[in-house]
Amino acid sequence: MMPNPPAPGHSVGYSTFTAIGDVLIDNLEPRLYLTGGVQRYPDVESPHLKAIGWYVEGVKELYRDLRARGFRLVDSRDQILEADEWAGGPSPFHTFEADAGMRYDFFEVFPFPLDPRVNEGWTIPPVSDDDPLGIEHASHHTILTSQPERALELTVDVLGAEVIHTGRDDLRGVSGPYVRLADAVFHFATPEPGSAAAADASDNEPLDTYHAITWKVVDLERAARHLESEGLRIAHRSDTALVTDPVSSLGVPWGFTTVSVSGGDVR
Repeated sequence: MMPNPPAPGHSVGYSTFTAIGDVLIDNLEPRLYLTGGVQRYPDVESPHLKAIGWYVEGVKELYRDLRARGFRLVDSRDQILEADEWAGGPSPFHTFEADAGMRYDFFEVFPFPLDPRVNEGWTIPPVSDDDPLGIEHASHHTILTSQPERALELTVDVLGAEVIHTGRDDLRGVSGPYVRLADAVFHFATPEPGSAAAADASDNEPLDTYHAITWKVVDLERAARHLESEGLRIAHRSDTALVTDPVSSLGVPWGFTTVSVSGGDVR
């Protein structure tokens, strides 16, 4: 049974949620997502990663800080928020894409039955022997940008992230700073001309593009066998990492690696 709409003109039943390791993916159908009776995202021919969201302790203080630093913030109707204080509640506020490069969502911590991570004492489940992919956790998120300093202004200067190193992802043909924020790593990377990443970024320039998630796995060959058995093609591969062909993998070039990015590049 569908819940009642949270507000007049706001739809329900537009998302499905998938928990993978330490990441919760919200799969949203644009044609079904309405706020104020208006479709908020354009139709898509192929799926694509869109936004990143965080639960924030002290989200009201963060709201004030972001506005004080000149970041414009919007609500779910894409209207600029002018209030001095954030009212709170389960709905997030979002960065204005032109200021932050892409859409980042900030949620007040609240009990959400579809997200197991909010349960007290939750930890990442261990990989079972019969898990066909053997995903341990998210290795890193790849954000394509021609202005990494803009991304660092938000993540490092405001949110307190740490640049752990600057490096290259050989399989994707991108380079830039790797940033650790909370329990996640982000690669704010500039694509090299002629790479598949450059083609993906061109659709959004001068904004940034949420290009991919790379997963840390226990065994690359084990992951590759399962991907291929399900009809996914591997576009690029090395001894320690692979990238899927997005045409065969829901429009996203997912990555899988056996090496931690905290100490080096992806090769």
